[in-house]
This record gives sequence, structure tokens and C-alpha cells, in this order.
Amino acid sequence: MAATSDAALAAPLPTAASPALDEFLSRRRQRVLTFAGYSAAGYQDPAAMLACAAAVLDTHSPEATLVNIGATPQGIGAVYPMARHRGFTTIGIVSSLARTERVTPSPFVDAVFYIEDRVWGGLLPGSTRLSATSAAIVAHSQEFVAIGGGVIVAAELCAARAAGRAVRFIPADMNHQAAVQRAANKGLPPPADFRGAAHAAWFAGV
Repeated sequence: MAATSDAALAAPLPTAASPALDEFLSRRRQRVLTFAGYSAAGYQDPAAMLACAAAVLDTHSPEATLVNIGATPQGIGAVYPMARHRGFTTIGIVSSLARTERVTPSPFVDAVFYIEDRVWGGLLPGSTRLSATSAAIVAHSQEFVAIGGGVIVAAELCAARAAGRAVRFIPADMNHQAAVQRAANKGLPPPADFRGAAHAAWFAGV
């Protein structure tokens, strides 16, 4: 994938209306720390990913911080139990497709907010504009931490950086075996790079 340009995403973020999310965050009056990364693609080293997430959480107070991820338990969603056990309130901001397709959220997420959307996130097809879901995530996050990630995370990472959020990218490989199998299922050769699209997007803008 070609790297997503920060400049292309520097325009004001589109409005992603979610009165429930707005009301919840207004009532809580806490900073939102978002973790993003691989979901179904998984991690080659899940323990290393969790150690990185733990180091980030160590620098935040549960009283002042909400932890947001993508609502589901897979991949980066494994941070939910850790955050909950440390006393953080956890939320998930996710596309309405998750509700339509009856995707089960993590049992460790305290509140899930579904954003009306026709895609799962990232850029709208054929454009440089964020989808409603990704726009909501970037707009409501004071800090955005990506541990690896694919094309959706790449778009959110660049948009968060362009919007002046506190942004951090931690390189991580997706699960190699799963990636090879996905390619085989599509009749494609095995991937030569397991670092994910977010890696290329981040370092293109450094």
C-alpha cells in the first residue's frame, strides 16, 4: 500500500455524529487513550505487544484516563483485560458493521459505541477522507498509540498526527502464519513483509 499522506488528512475531520459517545465522554471528563493495531491478523509476538501496552498504561492514571480500543477481543483487543484489571474504564468505538454482523465485543469493555458507517474504518473508498468510524476515533482521542496495524490503522495514525494528537507508533509484526494462510486462501504468494501498512505510513511521514 502507498503510504497515507499526513497532508492529505490535515483538513478538518468530518463530523461523526454519536450523541451517546459525546454525552458519555462529557460526563466522564477524562482523557481518551486509544490503542490501535492488528485485529484478526493477530500478532507474531502477543506477549511483546502486551508488554508494550503495559508500559504505556504505566504512564497513565485510571482516574484521569479512559482506554479505547476497537471493542473486539482479537489482536490489540487483548489489552482490554489488562486495562480493566488495572482499574481503567474501557470503551470501544467501532463501525455499525460490527452490530450488523453480530460481532461479539470483548467481555472486558465497559461501553461500546457504534458509529453509523458503511465500512469498518480507514479511508472512504476512492478518497483521502476518513470514514465516520475512524473520524470519531481520531476526534475523541487525546492520545493515539498504534502497535503495528494495517491499512485502517495507517489512515487513523496519519490523521491523528495531522490533527496534532499525541501519537506514538510501536512496530510489531502481524502473525506470520495467519498472513501466509490468508494469502494462500486468496491464491496469492506469501507476503514478504509482515510489518503492516501502518509501519510504512508512519515512517514515510517521519
